[in-house]
Amino acid sequence: MKISGAWLNHAGTQALCATLEAAGHRALFVGGCVRNALLGVAVADVDIATDARPETVTALAQAAGLRVVPTGIDHGTVTVIAGGVAHEVTTFRRDVETDGRRAVVAFAVDVAEDAARRDFTMNALYSDARGEVIDPLGGMPDLQARRVRFVGDAHLRIREDYLRILRFFRFHAHYGDPSQGMDAEGLAASAELAEGVEGLSRERIGAEMRKLLAAPDPAPAVAAMAQAGVLARVLPGADMRALAPLVHLEAALVPLRWQRRLAVLGGQDVAERLRLSRADAASVEALRDAVGRGWSLAALGYKLGAEAGVDAVLLRTALLETPLPPDWQAEVARGAMSVMPVTAADLMPDLQGAALGVRLKEIEARWLASDLRLTRADLLA
Repeated sequence: MKISGAWLNHAGTQALCATLEAAGHRALFVGGCVRNALLGVAVADVDIATDARPETVTALAQAAGLRVVPTGIDHGTVTVIAGGVAHEVTTFRRDVETDGRRAVVAFAVDVAEDAARRDFTMNALYSDARGEVIDPLGGMPDLQARRVRFVGDAHLRIREDYLRILRFFRFHAHYGDPSQGMDAEGLAASAELAEGVEGLSRERIGAEMRKLLAAPDPAPAVAAMAQAGVLARVLPGADMRALAPLVHLEAALVPLRWQRRLAVLGGQDVAERLRLSRADAASVEALRDAVGRGWSLAALGYKLGAEAGVDAVLLRTALLETPLPPDWQAEVARGAMSVMPVTAADLMPDLQGAALGVRLKEIEARWLASDLRLTRADLLA
């Protein structure tokens, strides 16, 4: 079987492969680029596995006029910039010691050894520079069936790195066949070893959860996470029941946003547990807060803006299991374009300082309660 694509035929990519091969080394594309090419999905990152040591890769690339960045030299990875494209080039490896968070590796010369340490069979597929697919572990049937299955024993793979539990659910959301359900062995191992997730850094957990929630439909995978006891480890207090209705609403109405989906899950200390950026944390918190208020549709648009106002309506609808209100989009847009009729200048100089602020908030509350209908004269009366 062969793969193809502009990424594979890129002049810089082919030049890098030719540089390694001319020196007697193997240069094999591996992981996501091969998997995605076989699935017909866009390729974002180009990873190359080789039997050349990192110092050899560096010397050969620099001799060919290519820029090298030692991004993961301790684990055998250097990034080679060729033709404007970044390639992560990693020496074949085997695990020597693991503690569930990180691994001590030794370099290998056999592609089968390198494949055996990978997480899922669909990620243990390689191809040469001509696009000929190499399948050391027989992972092609799993990929064709869209079955996310651990390499070898699922318990061993997870104990090597507990992040693989979250990756298992994330990969199922993106690449799995929901009609078949999840791999039974992988699901059982994830449930049995779920406690290990708590030892991971929150940055790694947050990155995986953002990717999971950015899948076209993460609801089945998140439901499986909840049943396996993993969701409660990651986000205590989260409730996944409204996620599927939200995804259904999104499909016909708006582009997906993982922040909206995270807001519908809820949970305790979400921003801290997932190490959200300030902007993302504020977005999620504002949505959760707005859903709990009795604001009208227009008031949601005014307080949150057009995009977040739409998000809040969808969240409220999914959480309360109610139909979308009539003309809801027009009402949110009306609110987003509205300006409160009373300003501070209207109340000065009679009011100053803190008293002025309190009075403005009182007037705004009346205006919001009127569905943004009261005029300046009404509010000042």
